[in-house]
Amino acid sequence: MNQSPHATPPTFKKTTILPLMTAATTLRPSPSKRRHQKYRSITDIMNKKDDDDYKCDECGSGDDQLLLCDKCDKGYHLTCHRPVVVRVPIGPWFCRSCSDHRPLIKSFSQSKIFDFFKIKKCCTASSLKRISPQDSRRRRKRIVHHKRRRKLLPYAPSEETAQRLKQMRSLASALTSLNMEYSDHLTYSFDRAPRSANLSVFEKGGMQVLSKEDTETLEYCRAMLKRGECPPLLVIFDSCEGYTVEADGPIKDLTLITEYIGDVDYIKNREHDDCDSMMTLLLASNPSKSLVICPDKRGNIARFINGINNFTPEAKKKQNLKCVRYSVNGECRVLLVATRDIAKGERLYYDYNGYEHEYPTHHFV
Repeated sequence: MNQSPHATPPTFKKTTILPLMTAATTLRPSPSKRRHQKYRSITDIMNKKDDDDYKCDECGSGDDQLLLCDKCDKGYHLTCHRPVVVRVPIGPWFCRSCSDHRPLIKSFSQSKIFDFFKIKKCCTASSLKRISPQDSRRRRKRIVHHKRRRKLLPYAPSEETAQRLKQMRSLASALTSLNMEYSDHLTYSFDRAPRSANLSVFEKGGMQVLSKEDTETLEYCRAMLKRGECPPLLVIFDSCEGYTVEADGPIKDLTLITEYIGDVDYIKNREHDDCDSMMTLLLASNPSKSLVICPDKRGNIARFINGINNFTPEAKKKQNLKCVRYSVNGECRVLLVATRDIAKGERLYYDYNGYEHEYPTHHFV
């Protein structure tokens, strides 16, 4: 696997790991966060099943851990439920039948897609000629020769407009089903972490600065997004893995796939959060200043890229991306970069535990 020599060690998706429960245990989310319920009659209490009587609604076995739905009270093994539940939820949990996630919306018209992604019609790909940073660099004459360094490459969007609309439609449907808004930049708020808190100088041990040329590549990719030239990626729903992302065209090694986007908050405010997609943004010398990206209300396609199982050699072979943190104009940013050539139809994976081993991936496929 090729590694960028100038990259800060990969980041991870922050979460709180709960202690492993003993066999034949019925698991429920934290009682303090359970929904309000009416008092039951003495008859209901006397007729209620013991924990030992619960069986998995999928396989029929009562052995090992069972997670109970907070609405229908049916039990499921973490690995039997579809999609797989990778860890015990902190708050209320609902099975797929009781989930309040809206169904996939497949009828996004072109105008709705433009509105959803805030694309200006005057700036669409058909009206502009693509000039990548690499093209302009080739025209420059350099007298002084420097040591060759591997540079980030901008992604190559699909040529056909219909194909790009299909790709954006898949992302819009996935975001809508999770009640999320699309965003192409980090979001700050007075009740979470202000933008002034996201300074790379706070990083413990320092953070690698993104080079001028790679910064140009990042800005070029952002400009492509604004005019509807998205990465060649499709968001699909897998019955076992849930939402996942696959390449809709060939992707070269060291291609900048996307930036990790969401709301910025202090880690201390999210210690008991049930979001399973939090990403470390800043690890400060003072832990109270450490930041995470939380794509629970706003985000982009990075929200749906899955991680590898760190406990099986076969799963590690699937990794084709790396997650790296850079200082860009003095602020911390998280980028997803290809670590090898990726073929069309191949699913995208990276290591959630590339830096700190805190994410439970033993249930990952």
